[in-house]
Amino acid sequence: MRYVSTRGAAPELGFDDVLLAGLASDGGLYVPESIPILEEMPAASAGYAAVAAQVMRPFVGEGVVADRLDELCAEAYGGFAHPQVAPLTEIDDELLLLELFWGPTLSFKDYALQLVGRMFDAVLTDRGERVLVLGATSGDTGSAAIAGCVGRDAIDVVILYPEGRVSDVQRRQMTTVEAPNVRAVAVEGTFDDCQDLVKAAFGDADVRSAYSLAAVNSINWARVMAQTAYYWWTGANLGRRFSVAVPTGNFGNVLAAWVARQMGAPIDRLIVGNNANHGLATLISTGRLPLGEVSATLAPAMDIAIPSNLERYLFELFGRSSQKTVEALALFRSQGELVIDELAHREMTSIFDAGWVDDEEIERTMGSVAEDHDLVIDPHTAVGWEVGVQLRRPSETLVVVSTAHPAKFSDAVIRATGEAPELPARAAHVLELPERLYRLEPSLGALESMLAEVGATAGS
Repeated sequence: MRYVSTRGAAPELGFDDVLLAGLASDGGLYVPESIPILEEMPAASAGYAAVAAQVMRPFVGEGVVADRLDELCAEAYGGFAHPQVAPLTEIDDELLLLELFWGPTLSFKDYALQLVGRMFDAVLTDRGERVLVLGATSGDTGSAAIAGCVGRDAIDVVILYPEGRVSDVQRRQMTTVEAPNVRAVAVEGTFDDCQDLVKAAFGDADVRSAYSLAAVNSINWARVMAQTAYYWWTGANLGRRFSVAVPTGNFGNVLAAWVARQMGAPIDRLIVGNNANHGLATLISTGRLPLGEVSATLAPAMDIAIPSNLERYLFELFGRSSQKTVEALALFRSQGELVIDELAHREMTSIFDAGWVDDEEIERTMGSVAEDHDLVIDPHTAVGWEVGVQLRRPSETLVVVSTAHPAKFSDAVIRATGEAPELPARAAHVLELPERLYRLEPSLGALESMLAEVGATAGS
C-alpha cells in the first residue's frame, strides 16, 4: 500500500513513513492510493483486537508495523476496562449506543492513540530515531495522545489546547502528567488557533526537520485508519446493516465511518451531528461552508470552524483531483466560504445527512435520556443522539456513537440531570495531582522556542 497527498506535490510513501510524517510535505494530508475492499466480515467472536488487526492489515502494507500488527493491537486494547472494548448498548430494537469511552482517558481518541503510540515506538526503535509529537486538541486528543506516548523512550510530546475551552477533567488529564518530556500548553484562542500553529510548524521545513516533528492529530492517517475498526466491529456484532450518528467537529470520526463504508462495511447513512458551531451541517445541507466565528459550547471538542479532515473527503469527492482540492481550499481561506458544485453536493448527500443542536437542546437531550432510559450521556453524545433520532428513518437501525464518558463533563451533566456522574477509578486520580501549567502566545516563534526547550530536556 502506497500513500499520496491530497495536494499532489509530496512524494508517495509507505505506511511506516506516513505514520511518522503525519502532514505531507506539501501541506496536504496523506490518503491511501486506493481504499481496499474487505472481502470478509470479521468475526466478532475473535475479539476487538483481532477484528482491528484484520481491518487495518490492508492499509499497513509491508514494514515494521505490518510485521507486528497483531501484537500491537493486542497490547493496545488489552488494557481497556470493558471485556468487549467497544460494547454496544441496546436502547430499543433499532437504536443502539456504541460506547467508546472504555480506554484510559475515557474518550474515543484512546481507540486510535493507544495503538498509534505503540506504532510510533515500534518504528522508531527499529530505526534508532526519536520524534517530537506535536498536536492540537479541542479536549480529548491531547490526553489520549499523552497516555499513548508517555514513557516511550523515543518520543517527546507537546500538546496545545485552547485556554479555558476544555473541561477541568480534560485539562487535568494533560497537565498532571509528570514526565519531563511531556508538555500540555494553553494557547489563548480557539482550537482552530492551536491547529493553525501545528500546521504552521509542520509546514515550515526548517522547524519540522530541526525537531523531528510527528503528528497524532487526525491529520495523521493512522488515526483515521484505527478508527475504522470500531465501525467494522459494530457490523460484526450486529449482523445487519445500520446507519451511524456521529458527533463530530473535525470530521475525523465520521470520515473513518465513511472509509469503513467504502471498504464494504454494512453502513447505510452517515449522520453528522454538530453543536452551535455547525459548519459541517451547513455544508451537507446547502453545499456551502462559511468560515464563521467559533462559539464556546457544552460540547467543547466540537468547537471547531475549520474541520481539517474534510480535505481528505473533498479530495475523494472531487475525483481525487489535487488541483480541485487545492483550489477549493484556497478560495475557502481567501473568500471565507467553501462551495462545492451541485454534482458533488448530490454525491455527498447520497451518503451524509446532518443537523445541529444548541446548548439548550443538548441539556434537554441529556435530561430526557437520563429520565427515559436511566442512562447518563455526555454533551457530545447528546448531540449525536438528538440529531440521529431527529433524522432517523422508519425501520432503520441507528447506532449513536458515544464519544466520551459523562464524568469528563460533570458540570454539564449536573445541570442537565441534577446528579454528578462518578469519575471511574482509572481516571479519578487526576483530581488530586498537582498541575504543571504552561502558556503560549499564538505565534510560530513562541512555539519554536518551546519546542527547543523540550528538545533540550530530552537530550539532557
